Amino acid sequence: MKIENKQKMQKLQKVQKIGRNVRPYAYIFPILAILFVFVGVSLIIGIRYSFTKYNLIGVPEWGGLYNYKKMLGDTKLHQAVKTTVILIIFVVPAQIVLSTCFATLIAKRRNTILGKLAKAAIFIPVLSSSAVVGTVWKAILNGNNGLVQKFFHLFGIEPNMLLGSSTTALITVACIVVWKSMGYYMILMLSSVLSISDHYYEAAKMDGANGFYLFTKITLPMLKPAIILNFFLAVASGMQIFDLVYTMTGGGPSMSTTTLVMYLYDLTFKSGKAGYAMAISNVFFLVVVGIMLLQRGLMKKETSEL
Repeated sequence: MKIENKQKMQKLQKVQKIGRNVRPYAYIFPILAILFVFVGVSLIIGIRYSFTKYNLIGVPEWGGLYNYKKMLGDTKLHQAVKTTVILIIFVVPAQIVLSTCFATLIAKRRNTILGKLAKAAIFIPVLSSSAVVGTVWKAILNGNNGLVQKFFHLFGIEPNMLLGSSTTALITVACIVVWKSMGYYMILMLSSVLSISDHYYEAAKMDGANGFYLFTKITLPMLKPAIILNFFLAVASGMQIFDLVYTMTGGGPSMSTTTLVMYLYDLTFKSGKAGYAMAISNVFFLVVVGIMLLQRGLMKKETSEL
């Protein structure tokens, strides 16, 4: 009887051990199933249709590597990529610099009413829909609001032409993108600033360090991991800009604001070239994955150094 009871206890312990090992996976199974259905299956379908001539209506026709070869000579694709890169070059540094500066200033006044109001005011645009923000800014710049026109006339700028000229449309869109999303990166940076121990600043002040020295020698080095994270997040976000540009300019004038994602949208739903759009999306996906892997590697390196 003792031997039988011992065997039963061992079996029960094994079952309990298996249950403990399986339980965490059971908790995340629902979200994994959703991701597999809506992301994994979509990715598999996209890879399959990227080798076909498909227009969302007819039967896909096998085309082999035709869609991938076509990318090399597609001038519109090259223009969309160029526009996206220019947008990223302008937006990302502005977001990093402004978010770092505002986070540092707000951290110093975090317990004051002014600091709390500033944090809320900067973050509110992040909560707004990009489509709504684009529509509102388009109405402001293209409307006949006398106050807005007088403000821009002070700088010799005609507001109606900011979105109507190919030379200023992209810069205008970039400025609004920075205004819209800067609060998100500011909050991430603010959490990192607040995590820096006051002992570093107190020791430096005892040695006679001024504010500039504290910022450049203590704050910035300690913020390096956060800056790297924000940089890659901003790059990935900049590569996916669509709704804000779509509602403001529709990609015009003369494709001057047509981003890569907007070009994919036009190919799929306006030109009936869904197969070609999926081929471009697959290459685009690999680029984004490469950027994320690079960011992960740099983050590990910086964390280990700290």
